[in-house]
Amino acid sequence: MSSDIQVPSGETGTGGAAAVGAVPGGPAEQDRAESPRGSERGAATRGALLTAARDVFAESGFAQAAVTDIVARAGASVGSLYHHFNGKADLYLTLWDEFQTRQQERTRDAVHAARAAGETDPMQVFIAGANAYLDGCLADRRMSRLFIRGDGPPGFDRVMHKRLRKWARRNAALFHTPDGGVDEPLVIVLTGAMAAAVTEISLGEDEGASRRLASDIMEIIGTIRSPRAERS
Repeated sequence: MSSDIQVPSGETGTGGAAAVGAVPGGPAEQDRAESPRGSERGAATRGALLTAARDVFAESGFAQAAVTDIVARAGASVGSLYHHFNGKADLYLTLWDEFQTRQQERTRDAVHAARAAGETDPMQVFIAGANAYLDGCLADRRMSRLFIRGDGPPGFDRVMHKRLRKWARRNAALFHTPDGGVDEPLVIVLTGAMAAAVTEISLGEDEGASRRLASDIMEIIGTIRSPRAERS
């Protein structure tokens, strides 16, 4: 996914990294190949840098965050940051990947639990996964808000849209027309509703109000029915 985003060479605070992904054969790739990060010390430094980046991005936003602020908070050096990452855009995308991995695990577990309990209604299976995703946004609101508010590396919006399309394709596996095809209108409506729900819940200031909003949204989504299914 990192190859989707190109970072301008003159970006402030990135150390002039040309792209999020290492250039094949370039210094960053060579350093990583020559210096394995399997040691406990290396893992601890990498973790500290990600924690510091998360805090700095949440407080200042991506654009205003500086590499020097991140390494100072992590108790690390600029050199160690560029040993593990290619700059602040790489840090941001790593945090995004980790957040999405946690979200995928939440939704997968919820869907599996619903099916294990005997649920066969595609809409109820969808709601189980969607509820889990929204719960994840509420549980990690700082990260969810960071990614939703639009202050990311150049091109990050493409990454968001690609992930949304991927999510829509997974939804399509649940909803079918009587002839065995994909109920595309229903998938589009549900995907759009969830995207809007994630945005509103992530940006809300009051956690209690956001939880109530999530519950109300899911109750409404649960009433959606496809005209195609009703005509069959």
